[in-house]
Amino acid sequence: MPRQLPVGEAVGLLNAAQPPLLLDVREPWEAGLARIATAGPQCLMPMGQVPERLAELDPSQSIVVYCHHGMRSLQVVAFLERQGFENVYNLAGGIEAWSVEVDPAVPRY
Repeated sequence: MPRQLPVGEAVGLLNAAQPPLLLDVREPWEAGLARIATAGPQCLMPMGQVPERLAELDPSQSIVVYCHHGMRSLQVVAFLERQGFENVYNLAGGIEAWSVEVDPAVPRY
């Protein structure tokens, strides 16, 4: 079962000394509207491209996956787990929850 990471807990994880990769699986037009700003590593990889771009991801790295509301990212986390990734988390509620609960400066769409 894919692991859910509440946005409140994600803040601390993303601000850690060695933060996880923040993997955005939304479409480029969505990323142009709103994004989560962190100092750690980030990657935009639309959900449909994940299988073909899998080699770009390090299975030993912790990864937090997000989308708009958390449904696409949940599917990507399940896919990554099936591929042998052990430290992958779904950002529960996606960027929508981030905007509502963490950073209201992130536009809602």
